[in-house]
Amino acid sequence: MNILVCLTYYRPHYSGLTIYAERLARALAESGHQVTVLTSRYDHNLPAQIEQDGVKVMRLNVAWRVSKGVIMPSMPFQAFQLAKKADVVHLHVPQLDASYIAVLSRLIGKPVVLTYHCDLMLPKGLVHKIANQVSHLANHVSAIAANVIVTNTRDYAEHSPFLRHYLNKVQVIQPPTELPPVSEAEIEQLRMKVGIQNDEQVIVMAARLATEKGVEFLVQAMPEVLERHPKARVLFVGQHENVFGEEAYALKLTPLIERLGKAWSFLGVLPSQELAAVFHLANVLVLPSINSTESYGMVQVEAMTCGTPVVATDLPGVRQPVAMTGMGLVVPPQDAKALAHAINTILDNPVRFRGDAAAVAERFSSKTIAQQYVAIYKKLAEKS
Repeated sequence: MNILVCLTYYRPHYSGLTIYAERLARALAESGHQVTVLTSRYDHNLPAQIEQDGVKVMRLNVAWRVSKGVIMPSMPFQAFQLAKKADVVHLHVPQLDASYIAVLSRLIGKPVVLTYHCDLMLPKGLVHKIANQVSHLANHVSAIAANVIVTNTRDYAEHSPFLRHYLNKVQVIQPPTELPPVSEAEIEQLRMKVGIQNDEQVIVMAARLATEKGVEFLVQAMPEVLERHPKARVLFVGQHENVFGEEAYALKLTPLIERLGKAWSFLGVLPSQELAAVFHLANVLVLPSINSTESYGMVQVEAMTCGTPVVATDLPGVRQPVAMTGMGLVVPPQDAKALAHAINTILDNPVRFRGDAAAVAERFSSKTIAQQYVAIYKKLAEKS
């Protein structure tokens, strides 16, 4: 099949949405499908066109930016031209351009699949407020035009102020999860690189340093964790510097994190091989997200595939991986004391929460998820 994928940002931009889109596109290409990704050239140093992992990536120039969105004047024309050749158009939202792409695609008889990743919640301020309203309107137009709306869990869909209006179109597909295999030698090499002693207990958080990720609640929980487990350490994986729109948040957290001393280390964005080694090294992964911009948290399933248990917040969608696997605990959002108690419980008895890592890896693999999408694509293409 010829599949056109449209989204605002694509790799090397780092977010849960871009990781999801890249994994799915690559798995579809590996299955023999022709995949074209149409996205923004958000960094002018990126090539305008490239083939990557069998996927053709086309990046369009950005004229200006509105909050976290971008305006690409050439997007309507390019999307229309590519949609005419496609068997199906796959849109990842939130995305401002999705609305008119969905409408144009349907007008020329092309089926539209919409993957709805999360409800958008931008920071306070007039510009952000306007951007939020425009995004909501675009999402509604996209959803009305779409044939099928894919989301991570029914739990999230039923609690989403947006998705609850379109439950008749919703189909559930879990996010694609993949990590490369790592050897004991690679895990030991990372241990030495980071400076982790054999008797230290490793708490991993993998995210951007952003408000919605609830980083401060892990910071606040650490004194109680350290009181019970004085050799516990946090390894924070992901972008922690120059996160767009989060500069004030980082400044607020910096002195609090510095007080933890060697109990907190920033590792930055890691290549997949080292990320997998971190998850194998970890005693527990923490996902303390605070609102509906987190609809699932792929990172917790990644950790589970390495046999690492998880503490996640009790948010729609986010709580589902723990419920499905039994590999961890769920705590109320924005509750540092409950978070500390759950971390201590797992560190006290990690074997209790290990689960079946191999079964999790198979169930959530990119190949498995791609097959589920292809079934939807083919069914829609047959009807069009």
